[in-house]
Amino acid sequence: MKTRMDKSICSWWDGPCLFEVLDRIEIPLRDPKGPVRMPIIDKYKDMGTVVMGKIEAGTIREGDSLLIMPNKSHVKVIGLNLDESKVRRAGPAENVRVKLSGVEEEDVMSGFVLSSVGKFLVTEFCVHLNSNPVGAVNEFIAQLQILELLDNAIFTAGYKAVLHIHSVVEECEIVELIEEIDMKKKKGDPKKKKPKRKPLFVKNGAIVVCRIQVNNLICIEKFSDFPQLGRFTLRTEGKTVAVGKVVDVPPAGSPTF
Repeated sequence: MKTRMDKSICSWWDGPCLFEVLDRIEIPLRDPKGPVRMPIIDKYKDMGTVVMGKIEAGTIREGDSLLIMPNKSHVKVIGLNLDESKVRRAGPAENVRVKLSGVEEEDVMSGFVLSSVGKFLVTEFCVHLNSNPVGAVNEFIAQLQILELLDNAIFTAGYKAVLHIHSVVEECEIVELIEEIDMKKKKGDPKKKKPKRKPLFVKNGAIVVCRIQVNNLICIEKFSDFPQLGRFTLRTEGKTVAVGKVVDVPPAGSPTF
């Protein structure tokens, strides 16, 4: 585990030891200067509305004006607690309790996201939007790895499951299979993959790009932009049947493509 084994002891392995592998793991980037993203996991009332969650990006400060999505409630931060300590600011990866004004406790649900408010900045040459709020969508494009479908079922358009993404738990439906990705490499050309094709269905072990719909608006991001808000699992009857990542979302301001 700590050092590489001598080949006389372990002839079948000449790769790195466990500690070397752990040292090479890249820590996900969480930008303290980026737009605020905090999925809400719980809420309660205490001389105002208090929401709980982990800050995935950005920095929250006492006095900040923020937005709760997807219900677009404009709120103001009137208090911050880190564990049992009262603080003036909190950054990425910190689990916090945020006391808010401007919203009632019953109007906040687990799965909502505390987000930056979009601000228009005027420069000498143009007007542009800074600190975009998180998007709220009814559908998205995902890349899925099918693990094990119940009762050897096939995975096709119309398949229904329960989506788990950050603190969101929502029923969903696969509405379109866009392409199956064949990871088998052609002999003699290790970098070349077999041509992609649009399937009618896929089975266990497949990697597929598909379009997923949910009934209610949910706040998600592309995995390439915010990994913590872009990876998910699909579950059926309490069993994980697929894992995936969000590869595309509708244009800003639109819930669908």
